[in-house]
Amino acid sequence: MKIKHRGQYQYAFLDSGSGGLPYLAQLRDKVPFASCVYLADTLRFPYGEKTREQVIQFAIEATEKILENFKPEIIVIACNTISVVALEALRERFLIPFVGTVPAIKLAAEHSKNRKIGLLATNLTVADPYTETLISSFASDCEIVRRGDPLLVSRIENGLITAGKHERMKAIQPAVDAFKAAGVDTIVLACTHFLNVTEEIQEMAGSSITVIDSKNGVVQQAL
Repeated sequence: MKIKHRGQYQYAFLDSGSGGLPYLAQLRDKVPFASCVYLADTLRFPYGEKTREQVIQFAIEATEKILENFKPEIIVIACNTISVVALEALRERFLIPFVGTVPAIKLAAEHSKNRKIGLLATNLTVADPYTETLISSFASDCEIVRRGDPLLVSRIENGLITAGKHERMKAIQPAVDAFKAAGVDTIVLACTHFLNVTEEIQEMAGSSITVIDSKNGVVQQAL
């Protein structure tokens, strides 16, 4: 892809916190001179513990702020909870294109051999009807082991990323142990915050479990 000048591609990223930063980094790897803005609604973090109505309202307000202060060509919703709960409402309200980060259920089903998949997400994403639709559409023959983990989301947002490896491994252990006990062979990281500890989750899970996220697909769709 040829980049004629800085700012040719203008992207806005929206998340409740730092979870979407791996998506921004991935896009900048692909398009180094893209002009990007990142809005983290840390004042109302965590979205995953709010109601559906609150998340939709917060997402609308954040989008309005982005459009008032920046003129992006595309808005990347770098948050699974916003994407699952509010993406449809955003597309109905605003003309700008949106790219969402929905749980990579389809990709996980394509990879899973024993048809047991772990879904690591926020409580709201785990319970949302849209997630159920993804499962019934792409993984109806799979057993989905769901885990909402607000504590891990909060710890990642509040400094776990810069903590030592021992502390990071200790923080992810309850989730990984639960999935291993359930016999899954695939884990879907369905909250963007978890991508900040992907390497640790994969290391603890071991070679018999594949850890999957939506980062590559989302960035490719945004380009």
